[in-house]
Amino acid sequence: MEKVVATKEARTLIEQLQEEYGTILFIHSEGCCDGTSPVCMTEGDFYLGSQDEKIGEVSGSSYYMHKANFSYWQHLQIMIDVSDGMGNSFSLESTKNKSFVIRATELINDK
Repeated sequence: MEKVVATKEARTLIEQLQEEYGTILFIHSEGCCDGTSPVCMTEGDFYLGSQDEKIGEVSGSSYYMHKANFSYWQHLQIMIDVSDGMGNSFSLESTKNKSFVIRATELINDK
């Protein structure tokens, strides 16, 4: 099971942003202002630190999370969805009056 997936609506928006901005990436935000949200940035516009790890890919875009937060999310699948309205003004989808949001489900361990 993939760690990071996206709804059809989110994939469509991601593809539109890729066409407009080129290579984009997602940072799993743990910010105080917007809560946990996937922040979408153009590659090169966000400095990835030594503790930021790629945990997945969605529609050809890498998804990063800080190592310190991974233990909270390791048993969950992250689904990127989209809602109307501007949430995180730093994220590219805000230019479309949209917000990426996270929906999480438990990863099933097939033994």
